[in-house]
Amino acid sequence: MEYTFNTFDKLLDICGSENKKIYEVMQEKEACDFELDINTVRNKVLRNINAMKSAVKQGLNSDEKSLSGLCGDDCLKLKEKYKKNKALFGSLYEKITLYALATMEENLRMNKIVACPTAGSCAIVPSVIIALSEEKNISEEEQINLLITAGTIGYIISSKVAMAGAVAGCQAECGVASAMSAAAAVQALGGNEKQIINAAALALKNILGLTCDPVAGLVEIPCVKRNVFLAIHAITAAELSLAGITSKIPPDEVVDAMLQTGQLMSPLLKETSQGGLAVTKSGIIISKELNKRN
Repeated sequence: MEYTFNTFDKLLDICGSENKKIYEVMQEKEACDFELDINTVRNKVLRNINAMKSAVKQGLNSDEKSLSGLCGDDCLKLKEKYKKNKALFGSLYEKITLYALATMEENLRMNKIVACPTAGSCAIVPSVIIALSEEKNISEEEQINLLITAGTIGYIISSKVAMAGAVAGCQAECGVASAMSAAAAVQALGGNEKQIINAAALALKNILGLTCDPVAGLVEIPCVKRNVFLAIHAITAAELSLAGITSKIPPDEVVDAMLQTGQLMSPLLKETSQGGLAVTKSGIIISKELNKRN
Protein backbone atom coordinates (compact mmCIF):
# COMPACT_ATOMS: atom_id res chain seq x y z
CA MET A 1 0.00 0.00 0.00
CA GLU A 2 1.15 3.53 -0.74
CA TYR A 3 1.71 5.52 2.46
CA THR A 4 2.54 9.21 2.68
CA PHE A 5 3.76 10.71 5.93
CA ASN A 6 6.41 13.14 7.12
CA THR A 7 5.34 13.69 10.72
CA PHE A 8 5.15 11.45 13.76
CA ASP A 9 1.48 12.33 14.24
CA LYS A 10 0.66 11.13 10.74
CA LEU A 11 2.65 7.94 11.23
CA LEU A 12 0.79 7.18 14.45
CA ASP A 13 -2.53 7.83 12.68
CA ILE A 14 -1.63 5.30 10.00
CA CYS A 15 -0.47 2.73 12.53
CA GLY A 16 -3.71 3.14 14.45
CA SER A 17 -6.10 3.10 11.51
CA GLU A 18 -4.33 0.21 9.77
CA ASN A 19 -3.54 -1.68 12.99
CA LYS A 20 0.10 -1.97 11.95
CA LYS A 21 3.48 -1.60 13.56
CA ILE A 22 5.83 1.21 12.53
CA TYR A 23 8.16 -1.17 10.72
CA GLU A 24 5.24 -2.70 8.81
CA VAL A 25 4.12 0.69 7.53
CA MET A 26 7.66 1.69 6.56
CA GLN A 27 8.57 -1.52 4.76
CA GLU A 28 5.36 -1.30 2.74
CA LYS A 29 6.12 2.33 1.91
CA GLU A 30 9.65 1.40 0.77
CA ALA A 31 8.34 -1.46 -1.32
CA CYS A 32 5.77 0.79 -2.99
CA ASP A 33 8.07 3.81 -3.48
CA PHE A 34 10.85 1.75 -5.10
CA GLU A 35 8.68 -0.87 -6.78
CA LEU A 36 10.12 -3.75 -4.79
CA ASP A 37 8.60 -6.64 -2.93
CA ILE A 38 8.79 -6.57 0.85
CA ASN A 39 11.24 -9.49 1.01
CA THR A 40 13.66 -7.52 -1.15
CA VAL A 41 13.33 -4.53 1.17
CA ARG A 42 13.97 -6.69 4.22
CA ASN A 43 16.97 -8.37 2.59
CA LYS A 44 18.49 -4.95 1.95
CA VAL A 45 18.03 -4.11 5.61
CA LEU A 46 19.59 -7.44 6.59
CA ARG A 47 22.68 -6.63 4.53
CA ASN A 48 23.05 -3.44 6.53
CA ILE A 49 22.70 -5.35 9.80
CA ASN A 50 25.35 -7.83 8.72
CA ALA A 51 27.67 -4.98 7.74
CA MET A 52 27.14 -3.44 11.18
CA LYS A 53 27.99 -6.72 12.87
CA SER A 54 31.09 -7.10 10.74
CA ALA A 55 32.30 -3.63 11.72
CA VAL A 56 31.78 -4.43 15.39
CA LYS A 57 33.63 -7.75 15.11
CA GLN A 58 36.61 -6.21 13.32
CA GLY A 59 36.73 -3.20 15.59
CA LEU A 60 36.74 -5.31 18.74
CA ASN A 61 39.97 -6.96 17.67
CA SER A 62 41.96 -4.09 16.22
CA ASP A 63 44.17 -1.39 17.68
CA GLU A 64 45.14 0.07 14.32
CA LYS A 65 45.35 3.84 14.58
CA SER A 66 43.71 6.23 12.17
CA LEU A 67 45.86 8.00 9.58
CA SER A 68 46.10 10.96 11.94
CA GLY A 69 47.32 8.73 14.75
CA LEU A 70 44.90 10.41 17.14
CA CYS A 71 42.50 7.52 17.72
CA GLY A 72 42.11 3.81 17.20
CA ASP A 73 43.02 1.93 20.38
CA ASP A 74 40.31 3.02 22.81
CA CYS A 75 38.10 -0.03 22.22
CA LEU A 76 40.85 -2.44 23.28
CA LYS A 77 41.59 -0.28 26.32
CA LEU A 78 37.97 -0.51 27.40
CA LYS A 79 37.89 -4.21 26.61
CA GLU A 80 40.83 -4.79 28.93
CA LYS A 81 39.21 -2.67 31.63
CA TYR A 82 36.06 -4.79 31.55
CA LYS A 83 38.13 -7.98 31.82
CA LYS A 84 39.58 -6.72 35.09
CA ASN A 85 36.61 -4.79 36.45
CA LYS A 86 33.08 -5.28 35.18
CA ALA A 87 30.98 -2.25 34.32
CA LEU A 88 28.76 -0.89 37.08
CA PHE A 89 25.69 -1.13 34.85
CA GLY A 90 26.19 -4.72 33.71
CA SER A 91 26.81 -6.67 30.53
CA LEU A 92 24.43 -4.73 28.27
CA TYR A 93 26.22 -1.49 29.16
CA GLU A 94 29.57 -3.15 28.46
CA LYS A 95 28.47 -4.35 25.05
CA ILE A 96 26.94 -1.05 23.98
CA THR A 97 30.01 0.96 24.93
CA LEU A 98 32.41 -1.54 23.38
CA TYR A 99 30.42 -1.93 20.17
CA ALA A 100 30.10 1.83 19.77
CA LEU A 101 33.86 2.32 20.10
CA ALA A 102 34.57 -0.62 17.82
CA THR A 103 32.32 0.74 15.07
CA MET A 104 33.57 4.31 15.24
CA GLU A 105 37.17 3.18 15.17
CA GLU A 106 36.45 1.13 12.07
CA ASN A 107 35.02 4.29 10.54
CA LEU A 108 38.14 6.34 11.23
CA ARG A 109 40.26 3.52 9.80
CA MET A 110 38.27 4.02 6.59
CA ASN A 111 36.83 0.51 6.79
CA LYS A 112 33.25 -0.47 5.97
CA ILE A 113 30.49 0.93 8.18
CA VAL A 114 26.82 1.78 7.78
CA ALA A 115 26.08 5.50 7.91
CA CYS A 116 23.05 5.64 10.19
CA PRO A 117 22.20 8.38 9.70
CA THR A 118 25.74 9.65 8.98
CA ALA A 119 29.29 8.33 9.11
CA GLY A 120 30.06 10.57 12.07
CA SER A 121 27.20 9.00 14.02
CA CYS A 122 27.53 5.48 12.62
CA ALA A 123 28.13 3.65 15.90
CA ILE A 124 25.05 4.54 17.93
CA VAL A 125 22.32 2.53 16.19
CA PRO A 126 24.48 -0.59 15.63
CA SER A 127 25.74 -0.71 19.21
CA VAL A 128 22.24 -0.52 20.66
CA ILE A 129 20.54 -2.94 18.27
CA ILE A 130 23.32 -5.54 18.24
CA ALA A 131 23.92 -5.46 21.99
CA LEU A 132 20.21 -5.69 22.81
CA SER A 133 19.76 -8.50 20.28
CA GLU A 134 22.52 -10.52 21.91
CA GLU A 135 21.40 -9.85 25.47
CA LYS A 136 17.70 -10.47 24.78
CA ASN A 137 18.14 -13.27 22.23
CA ILE A 138 16.32 -11.29 19.53
CA SER A 139 15.81 -13.11 16.24
CA GLU A 140 17.23 -11.97 12.93
CA GLU A 141 13.76 -11.18 11.66
CA GLU A 142 13.08 -8.93 14.63
CA GLN A 143 16.49 -7.27 14.22
CA ILE A 144 15.39 -6.29 10.72
CA ASN A 145 12.19 -4.86 12.22
CA LEU A 146 14.21 -2.85 14.74
CA LEU A 147 16.43 -1.29 12.09
CA ILE A 148 13.44 -0.43 9.92
CA THR A 149 11.82 1.31 12.90
CA ALA A 150 15.03 3.21 13.64
CA GLY A 151 15.23 4.23 10.00
CA THR A 152 11.64 5.47 10.09
CA ILE A 153 12.51 7.86 12.91
CA GLY A 154 15.42 9.19 10.88
CA TYR A 155 13.26 9.46 7.77
CA ILE A 156 10.69 11.67 9.47
CA ILE A 157 13.26 13.93 11.12
CA SER A 158 15.14 14.30 7.83
CA SER A 159 11.98 15.56 6.14
CA LYS A 160 12.46 18.78 8.14
CA VAL A 161 16.14 18.92 9.07
CA ALA A 162 19.13 17.91 6.97
CA MET A 163 21.19 15.35 8.86
CA ALA A 164 24.52 17.12 8.66
CA GLY A 165 26.68 18.79 11.25
CA ALA A 166 27.31 21.55 8.74
CA VAL A 167 23.59 22.35 8.73
CA ALA A 168 22.42 21.91 12.32
CA GLY A 169 25.36 20.76 14.41
CA CYS A 170 25.85 17.33 15.90
CA GLN A 171 22.28 17.31 17.20
CA ALA A 172 21.43 16.46 13.59
CA GLU A 173 23.89 13.55 13.54
CA CYS A 174 24.56 11.91 16.91
CA GLY A 175 21.36 13.40 18.32
CA VAL A 176 19.22 11.89 15.59
CA ALA A 177 21.09 8.57 15.82
CA SER A 178 20.33 8.48 19.54
CA ALA A 179 16.64 9.12 18.85
CA MET A 180 16.63 6.33 16.26
CA SER A 181 18.30 3.97 18.74
CA ALA A 182 15.91 4.85 21.56
CA ALA A 183 12.99 3.95 19.32
CA ALA A 184 14.54 0.62 18.38
CA ALA A 185 15.31 -0.15 22.02
CA VAL A 186 11.71 0.43 23.09
CA GLN A 187 10.46 -1.87 20.35
CA ALA A 188 13.01 -4.51 21.33
CA LEU A 189 11.76 -4.35 24.91
CA GLY A 190 8.09 -4.69 24.00
CA GLY A 191 6.93 -1.08 23.93
CA ASN A 192 4.02 0.15 21.84
CA GLU A 193 4.10 2.58 18.93
CA LYS A 194 3.46 5.68 21.05
CA GLN A 195 6.22 4.67 23.47
CA ILE A 196 8.60 4.09 20.55
CA ILE A 197 8.07 7.59 19.17
CA ASN A 198 8.03 9.14 22.64
CA ALA A 199 11.45 7.63 23.35
CA ALA A 200 12.79 9.23 20.18
CA ALA A 201 11.43 12.59 21.32
CA LEU A 202 12.97 12.23 24.78
CA ALA A 203 16.36 11.39 23.34
CA LEU A 204 16.31 14.20 20.80
CA LYS A 205 15.01 16.99 23.00
CA ASN A 206 17.63 16.32 25.65
CA ILE A 207 20.49 16.73 23.19
CA LEU A 208 19.28 19.93 21.47
CA GLY A 209 22.09 22.37 20.81
CA LEU A 210 24.85 19.77 20.51
CA THR A 211 27.59 21.41 18.47
CA CYS A 212 29.74 20.00 15.71
CA ASP A 213 33.26 21.16 16.55
CA PRO A 214 35.71 18.52 15.26
CA VAL A 215 39.36 19.06 16.12
CA ALA A 216 41.47 19.55 12.98
CA GLY A 217 38.35 18.97 10.88
CA LEU A 218 38.52 15.20 11.44
CA VAL A 219 35.67 12.91 12.46
CA GLU A 220 37.67 11.77 15.47
CA ILE A 221 37.74 14.24 18.37
CA PRO A 222 35.14 14.37 19.94
CA CYS A 223 33.16 12.20 17.52
CA VAL A 224 34.45 8.77 18.57
CA LYS A 225 33.62 9.08 22.25
CA ARG A 226 30.47 11.10 21.56
CA ASN A 227 28.96 8.05 19.85
CA VAL A 228 29.49 6.01 23.01
CA PHE A 229 27.80 8.57 25.24
CA LEU A 230 24.83 9.03 22.91
CA ALA A 231 24.25 5.28 22.67
CA ILE A 232 23.77 5.13 26.42
CA HIS A 233 21.66 8.28 26.20
CA ALA A 234 19.32 6.32 23.93
CA ILE A 235 18.87 3.57 26.52
CA THR A 236 17.99 6.17 29.15
CA ALA A 237 15.28 7.57 26.87
CA ALA A 238 13.95 4.06 26.25
CA GLU A 239 13.76 3.23 29.95
CA LEU A 240 11.89 6.46 30.70
CA SER A 241 9.42 5.91 27.88
CA LEU A 242 8.74 2.31 28.90
CA ALA A 243 7.97 3.60 32.41
CA GLY A 244 5.25 5.81 30.95
CA ILE A 245 7.25 9.03 31.26
CA THR A 246 6.35 11.23 28.31
CA SER A 247 7.84 14.21 26.57
CA LYS A 248 5.68 17.21 27.44
CA ILE A 249 6.70 18.66 24.08
CA PRO A 250 5.19 16.50 21.29
CA PRO A 251 7.69 14.69 19.02
CA ASP A 252 6.97 16.80 15.92
CA GLU A 253 7.46 19.98 17.93
CA VAL A 254 10.77 18.66 19.23
CA VAL A 255 11.90 18.34 15.62
CA ASP A 256 10.74 21.90 14.97
CA ALA A 257 12.80 23.05 17.96
CA MET A 258 15.80 21.16 16.62
CA LEU A 259 15.44 22.93 13.29
CA GLN A 260 15.24 26.34 14.95
CA THR A 261 18.18 25.53 17.23
CA GLY A 262 20.26 24.60 14.19
CA GLN A 263 19.32 27.82 12.43
CA LEU A 264 20.30 29.88 15.48
CA MET A 265 23.57 28.04 16.00
CA SER A 266 26.69 29.94 15.03
CA PRO A 267 28.39 28.76 11.83
CA LEU A 268 31.54 28.47 13.95
CA LEU A 269 29.92 25.48 15.66
CA LYS A 270 28.68 23.69 12.56
CA GLU A 271 31.53 21.50 11.28
CA THR A 272 33.82 24.42 10.41
CA SER A 273 36.32 23.63 13.18
CA GLN A 274 36.35 27.33 14.00
CA GLY A 275 34.75 27.12 17.42
CA GLY A 276 34.26 24.95 20.48
CA LEU A 277 36.70 22.12 21.15
CA ALA A 278 38.46 22.73 17.83
CA VAL A 279 39.85 26.10 18.97
CA THR A 280 40.85 25.17 22.49
CA LYS A 281 44.55 25.49 23.23
CA SER A 282 45.05 21.74 22.87
CA GLY A 283 42.81 21.55 19.81
CA ILE A 284 44.90 24.17 18.02
CA ILE A 285 48.15 22.41 18.94
CA ILE A 286 46.83 19.10 17.58
CA SER A 287 45.72 20.77 14.36
CA LYS A 288 49.09 22.49 13.85
CA GLU A 289 50.99 19.27 14.48
CA LEU A 290 48.89 17.40 11.95
CA ASN A 291 49.39 20.18 9.37
CA LYS A 292 53.15 20.02 9.82
CA ARG A 293 53.13 16.24 9.46
CA ASN A 294 51.13 16.43 6.26
